[in-house]
Amino acid sequence: MIKKSLFLILVILSLLVFLIPGTVQAGSGLTVSDSSVQVDFPASITFNISTESDVSVTDIRLHYKVERMAYAQVTAEAYVTFVPAKSVKAQWVLDMRKTGGLPPGADVTFWWTVTDMAGRKIETTSDVIHVEDGRFDWKTMRQGQVTLNWYEGDDSFAEELMVATQEALTRLAANSGAELESPVRLYIYGSQSDLLGAMIYPQEWTGGIAYPQYGIIAIGIGQTQSELDWGKRTISHELTHLVINQVTYNPYNYLPNWLNEGLAMTSEGEMELSFVLALSRAEAENTFISVRSLCSPFSAYADQTILAYAESYKIVAYLINEYGQVKMFELLNTFKQGSGYDEALKKVYGFDMDELNSLWRSK
Repeated sequence: MIKKSLFLILVILSLLVFLIPGTVQAGSGLTVSDSSVQVDFPASITFNISTESDVSVTDIRLHYKVERMAYAQVTAEAYVTFVPAKSVKAQWVLDMRKTGGLPPGADVTFWWTVTDMAGRKIETTSDVIHVEDGRFDWKTMRQGQVTLNWYEGDDSFAEELMVATQEALTRLAANSGAELESPVRLYIYGSQSDLLGAMIYPQEWTGGIAYPQYGIIAIGIGQTQSELDWGKRTISHELTHLVINQVTYNPYNYLPNWLNEGLAMTSEGEMELSFVLALSRAEAENTFISVRSLCSPFSAYADQTILAYAESYKIVAYLINEYGQVKMFELLNTFKQGSGYDEALKKVYGFDMDELNSLWRSK
């Protein structure tokens, strides 16, 4: 079922205004009469407050927390600068150019505390800002735990992407037993330039990005068939990272890169020709990268990066084909407990990374 919705743009240049109605009082003197929020995506969020008292207001503080996966709940407290008076209008700006920005679809919970000269203090009820990219009129499609948002292209365009998304989830579950544990949202931008406009200081080559802690993927996909094919593979890849993050999230250790990227590559389907050729060259020249080296971030050199992804695909495919889905899911659960790389492999498969290095290449 397809549900379409248009966000009402209230001000120019994607400036969204959220009004929080009602008056909060402390006893008979101190009042918060107005609170509003302006979102200038992706640059800033401005929090506004109006407060009155029969004596001077002396302290205003904003409390906020970004809703995302975390090992501990963290609430930020901002001291608002103003001149003490009986009636105060003040604001505080969250400059996301300094904090690194938020993805479209992120939620921020906030509330105020206000104190006056008489020592009276009030705390407003918490409210939630749903941060959206107001430059575009988004349409929405939902299936299962996946919400797909897009603004360019007809319903069939979105349906094709949703089918690819569901197929990727099915492949991942068949390969590893890993499934979504909480909802995810996809934001399909109409072009790479539109996507870059949603990011703070992006790399010029960025075509898509996953925000695992938020359960959000943002990707630029055009309307041509080649762009659509690329987009479907990229969604499959990035979606796998979100699922694996949910399944293995822990405060102790990260997955080795070869496992994380290998699962994402196998979720795309068959390897593309560039990766096949990279493996052939490495075999002919005996220049394979060791499994142990593939635990670390991949090389910045293009040919080495392609080989690293190709090897990761083959290593994970070897484990799945030889030992099956159940063992792979057991490996993921072992990593979730914070196990070391060699320790996890030995516990589940009976060999370490050096032995795995020989085994996958012998197939």
